[in-house]
Amino acid sequence: MATDTVKRRPQNAQLAVAVTGPTGDLGRALVPALLRSRRIARVVGMARRPFDPKSAGWQRFEYLQGDVADRDAVRELVRGADVVVHLAFAVLSASDATWEINVGGSRTVFEEAIEAGVRRIVYASSVAAYGFRPELPARIDEKQPALGSPEHPYSAQKAAVERALNALLETAGARTQAWVLRPCIIAGPRARTLIEELPYVRAARSLPGPLVRLARSAPLLRPVLPDPGVPFQLVHEDDVAQAFVAAVFGHGEPGPYNLAAPGTLTITRLAHELGWHAIPVPRAALIAGGEALRRLPGAPAELAWVHALRRPVLMRTERAQKLLGWKPRHTALRTLRATIAAARAAGTPLV
Repeated sequence: MATDTVKRRPQNAQLAVAVTGPTGDLGRALVPALLRSRRIARVVGMARRPFDPKSAGWQRFEYLQGDVADRDAVRELVRGADVVVHLAFAVLSASDATWEINVGGSRTVFEEAIEAGVRRIVYASSVAAYGFRPELPARIDEKQPALGSPEHPYSAQKAAVERALNALLETAGARTQAWVLRPCIIAGPRARTLIEELPYVRAARSLPGPLVRLARSAPLLRPVLPDPGVPFQLVHEDDVAQAFVAAVFGHGEPGPYNLAAPGTLTITRLAHELGWHAIPVPRAALIAGGEALRRLPGAPAELAWVHALRRPVLMRTERAQKLLGWKPRHTALRTLRATIAAARAAGTPLV
């Protein structure tokens, strides 16, 4: 571990920031936000895919192609960093097979960051870390333990990473502190996963053009979304990025922070904004059907997300607003509309 003789920069000095997963939905909003600040000397990012920073217009940014499961690559990434932001995570594909990359890789990032003597770790956790459990209150604050749900791999793995981080920090003492940010579903013009991963949209990408045009001209042929009546929250990518920037600079105090935009949405509202149809369905029936499909051979890991429909998991955000000075500029509905508009502009087949 890092020794007590690690030299610290003055609090007002420029910061070197290392970011895992800079090319993901959140990374593409966070990196530009960091680079706009004069308090950031440089940003180094690492992900598995090839990426040219010039294509995004990112100056003062260095890109390393590597995997968080590769300790040597992580060590190179965090060398000389004042702050390490950990975003990299398998989300929709989370399963038992992703435990090593999600939990093991995260642990490697934290261990190497602490060994390098970084001031702060900023970890992108999730509302899913709380789990989808019946005993949760109607609105969750950060006093609730992040226990996860074992039947939902993404939820279980997010909670496990938080436990690993806390254990490592206890060993490290006060040399490194951590800000754990728990956003709800992130959306926006660049973060279009919510829309682009809808089953109809995925299927429509392979449909012949005439069938898509027929659906557009015949409202009765438009997609129908089942609505189990579970409200959910969204948060705009730029608002989340601003919270992460505040954490990078050490605003507030170490610990967890919930992030969600004002307002809630339903599947019915999502369908109507898309110009689709919605039909109410019993929550238990939808969950049972999804579980049955999940047990079929070769079933996609994404079916585990049906467990998120068990009950509303809605967060309070007063802590982030008070301590981080976080003021989201976008409501949930505005965020949804901006996401849909961007998807249409990008040619996503939404009918």
